[in-house]
Amino acid sequence: MLELNMTAHEVSSPPGKEQQAAGVGILLQISMLVLSFVVGHVLRRHKFYYIPEASASLIIGLLVGILANISDTEASSRRWFNFHEEFFFLFLLPPIIFQSGFSLAPKPFFSNFGAIVTFAILGTFIAAVVTGFLVYLGGLTFLMYKLPLVECLMFGALISATDPVTVLSIFQELGIDVNLYALVFGESVLNDAIAISLYRTMSSVQSHASSGQSLLVLVLSFLETFVGSMSAGVGVGFISSLLFKYAGLDIENLQNLECCLFVLFPYFSYMLAEGFGLSGIVSILFTGIVMKHYTFSNLSENSQRFTASFFHLISSLAETFVFIYMGFDITMEEHSWSHLGFIFFSIIFIGVARAANVFTCANLVNMVRPTNRKIPPKHQKALWYSGLRGAMAFALALQSVHDLPEAHGKTILTATTAIIVLTVILIGGSTGTMLEALEVVGDGQNDTLEVNFSENFDSNNGYIAPTYQEGTSSGSKIKMKLKEFHKSTTSFTALDKNYLTPFFTTQNDNEDDSADELS
Repeated sequence: MLELNMTAHEVSSPPGKEQQAAGVGILLQISMLVLSFVVGHVLRRHKFYYIPEASASLIIGLLVGILANISDTEASSRRWFNFHEEFFFLFLLPPIIFQSGFSLAPKPFFSNFGAIVTFAILGTFIAAVVTGFLVYLGGLTFLMYKLPLVECLMFGALISATDPVTVLSIFQELGIDVNLYALVFGESVLNDAIAISLYRTMSSVQSHASSGQSLLVLVLSFLETFVGSMSAGVGVGFISSLLFKYAGLDIENLQNLECCLFVLFPYFSYMLAEGFGLSGIVSILFTGIVMKHYTFSNLSENSQRFTASFFHLISSLAETFVFIYMGFDITMEEHSWSHLGFIFFSIIFIGVARAANVFTCANLVNMVRPTNRKIPPKHQKALWYSGLRGAMAFALALQSVHDLPEAHGKTILTATTAIIVLTVILIGGSTGTMLEALEVVGDGQNDTLEVNFSENFDSNNGYIAPTYQEGTSSGSKIKMKLKEFHKSTTSFTALDKNYLTPFFTTQNDNEDDSADELS
């Protein structure tokens, strides 16, 4: 992409000057990354939660952009710091998404699997639809800039992708209940995949401009994209686990080859899905989940240490760079700030949609959980408040500039950027105070919950499903369906322990605790 930016200057500038300018641009980016990590470390060391690390990176990018404007170097700075959304999707987002799936803690995640899937799939769909329709109604009533319904739904889909990086770092520092941590993290990991599938489905409808498509066609299109991408990711993950199980690469003189192959498989999964017109992001997410759960245990101990550190390293670099660029983009790009009403009411509508998402799904989950496992109201409020937006929403908003006509994409990009800044700086900075107000900080449940997770997983073939007494409440079909779904997730845990883990790994079922400590 740098080549596209260079073509306009190749004639007028000598090659030496071009190389020097490129070096200065790269030096600027590296300097901003170094400064962001140093500032983040200082803030974390002094436990200053009012400016999270992501907020610090965004502010640094914002300040550098302002200085570039003041010093009349805007053109040259934009030339070497400007890239298209393809750069995000091909180089920055893959390691971020893979690390999200790869860093899942299996026990808390699978013990809350039914709730996480409910929030991620049903909740994201609710949030996208509610946001889209509210934005559309806001345009009809002249509260805000009017967009067509399909474009409103595209905006609802992209803005429903939450980013956990800011909130979860604070959760870890304050010692939040592991159930709440697992719900926030699991939802954020999976809802990126749902959001991008919804966005691409609606984008396909918009590009064909044939409004005659039925709801069934839209649903089938979404399922085709999501299920196909998920299958590609899971398939690549299983293939990698079998390769490392039987190839005998875990000996000392082949560890370099072992690590190289392990690093290449996620990108293979990503490009495989993209090559078939599916979603590479969805594919690489599930590759990360499968490779961590099965392939990782087939590596040698030294390779496990290296790969865990490597993916954490590149994802941290990519995540930090994304927030820096978002801050830089605010001052360097031409935004559509003329539609302030669209931004203001979008923020309100997103809060309403997030509430519809969290409280609806929490009530559905609580219908099938026993009393001691219900999601309490204070955790529901924390879930609602923790819906920050980040890298995925920004990347999809960048793509919308090219997908939507008549500068509608620029309006969506401006609104998305403003929402990200607001949620990361204001909401992210006040998360610690909010958690203390909700009395979920250091509640002393972590140790007992860890014990419960261990007991539930290590006995009776996986997590123990709650017992249900027929006729204790309304015998509605919805409640029975929810119970059956909850039992099916428990059956999957037993299937995994008894069949999948022995088939795809070389270790015993209970020997994966040491691997968890490396992530």
